[in-house]
Order: sequence, then C-alpha cells, then structure tokens
Amino acid sequence: MQTRSNDSVRPDPGSKRPLPSPRHLFETLVIATVGAVLFDLAKIPAAWLAGAMVTTAVAALAGRPVGVPRAVARGFFVIVGLSLGGVVSPASLHGIAAWPISIAAVVVAMGCVTVATTFYLRKVHGWDAMTALFAGVPGALSQVLAHAVEEKCDVRGIAIVQTMRVVILTVGVPVVLAAFGQGGPTGLAAPPSGLLAAPAELAVLVVLAIAVGLLLMRIGFPGGLMIGPMTVSAVLHGTGLVTVTLPAWVTIAGMIGLGAVSGSRFAGTSVTLVLSYLAAALGSFTVAVGVSAVFVLALTLLLGLRVGDLTVAFSPGAIDAMMVLSLALHIDPVFVGAHHIARVFAVSFSLPVVIRYVARLRRRKGDDTVVK
Repeated sequence: MQTRSNDSVRPDPGSKRPLPSPRHLFETLVIATVGAVLFDLAKIPAAWLAGAMVTTAVAALAGRPVGVPRAVARGFFVIVGLSLGGVVSPASLHGIAAWPISIAAVVVAMGCVTVATTFYLRKVHGWDAMTALFAGVPGALSQVLAHAVEEKCDVRGIAIVQTMRVVILTVGVPVVLAAFGQGGPTGLAAPPSGLLAAPAELAVLVVLAIAVGLLLMRIGFPGGLMIGPMTVSAVLHGTGLVTVTLPAWVTIAGMIGLGAVSGSRFAGTSVTLVLSYLAAALGSFTVAVGVSAVFVLALTLLLGLRVGDLTVAFSPGAIDAMMVLSLALHIDPVFVGAHHIARVFAVSFSLPVVIRYVARLRRRKGDDTVVK
C-alpha cells in the first residue's frame, strides 16, 4: 500500500509545467513531423497523428523537454475542426435516422466500460475504488484528473493509464481496421483547396469557426475548440454555402500538431514510472476494448451500420484523437462526433454523482490509501 501522491503525468498543454520555450516547441514539432513522415512511408494508417504521437511520447520518456503551449495547441484544434466539417455534404447525412439508437447505445456502452475497468483494477491490481473509477472512465481526461486531485487519488497512475489507452487506440484502431478492410487509407477525406482558391469564403469560414469555438470554450462545452469549428464548417459545407476547404498541408499540420500535444503528455515522466503501471494500463485497455467490441458487433448486426464507423465512435479514447482518426481513415466525422459528444456529456453529468456515491462507500470502509 502507498499513501497518496499528487505527482502526475501532465495531462494537457494547459498544465502547471513551465511553458515550453520556442526552441523546445520547435524541437517538439520536428520530432512529431519526423515520426509522422516515417509512419506515412511505412504505410501505417492515420500516420500523421499516430506517428507524431508515438515519437513525441518516446522523446518525452527519453527526457527531452517536449511540449506545446496552450495557445498553439488551440490553433491545432481549430484547424482539425475545420477539416472535419469540410467533409460533410447533404449526402453524408442520409444515415442520421439510425443515430439515436446507436447514440443511446454508446452511453450505455461507456457506462459498462467504466464498471468493467473499475472492477478489473480493483480485483486484479488492488487499486482503491475511487482511483480505479477515474482510471476506468473513458476519455474526458482533464475533467477526470481535476476530480482525482480533489479526491486525493493516485493522479499519476490515472494519467498514465488513461494516456496509454489513447496512444494504443490511436495506433491500434487504424491498423486493425485496415487489416479488415474497414475505413480508408491515410489521407484527406475532402479535396483540398488552395489558400487563394476562394479567399472570401475561407475568411468567413475561419472567422465564424474561431468565434463559435471560443464561445463554446468559454461556456465550458466539452471539446469546444474542435466541435465549434467542426459544426460551423459542417453546416456551411452541408448546405452548400461554402465549398472551399483547407489546403492539404494545413490539415496535415493540424494532425501532426495534435499528435505532438498528446505525446508530450508524457513529459517529465520516467520510463520506470510508466513500466510500473504498464500491466494495469494494458489490462484495463483490454477490458475496455472488449466491452466496446461487444456493442459494436451487436449494433452492426442490428442496424447494419459500418463496422469502421462504429469502431471509432465507440472507442473509449480522447475525443480529439478519435475525431482525427475519423478524418484520416475516411470515416464519417459527423457520426463519430455525435457519439463522442454524447459520451462526454454522459460522463460530465454522471461522474459527480458516482463520485459522491463511491466517496461515501470509501469513508464507510475506511479505504483512504492508494495502491500503486
């Protein structure tokens, strides 16, 4: 048994670590770009995101001062949001009638994932109930860690388990889908435009996207800086009011940037520390994916939806990474986004209630220690 510790993997670019200097940011982006290019040359699906994430994470674990300032990270979120919305057309919305069933199913599925993963960490690895709960919640890492700090849980264990789940899903899901012929290859789902192809349309698109994104972020909407621009872009493209899309190099830069943001979450973390949580991370990942797979197969049989779409929509990972995967693999981003937004909202509303319940049980049993 070990007493509580607030040492942790820093979960996002807005953490309290010193802001990366321009030199460190440049190094981070170079490392991420090299990884993306290597993965692309190796024909690995979703190469720009996965390659950037993996090489940045390796550099972070090797002790390099990698990191992406919050302002720069926000720019990447806006770029990817615009790119996601750019693939929408009226024809892409034909399957919307079946969504309410699968959206309700994703909420139930993520509840089952949380329960199963929590049970696994409790029984197999001896984690206390609250820490296991936070590690088992799919996605919503920033919110989960904020609650974990308040409850004085093992924040570093939660962060490592959650972050490793995102990395494994980001690399593994595209490979598995490609092996079964689901989803498209790494690429851009919409024909790219030049910066000067339609400057007025592009200006309107970007300004509206940033305004809505900032508004959603200000009111605390989950993933607002990506969802806002995606919604604006989807509406304008879906109605035919705008036809211009971002240039290919801008979209690719956004994917690489998000990979760098995710990989740099391991900054300040030793390899030894990660290895000490490896079994818990891999075991809980296997449980989470197994539960999700049951729902994906059931909905495929019942509703006739594409396995690729459902797999990304039901993957228990970060909303930003899963949305980028939908773009890179030519999977319907509106479908994926609707399901992940439903999942994030379900977590946001239910987590405080569950925390109070578990906290009462914890106090009743006198379980105030954290197992590493």
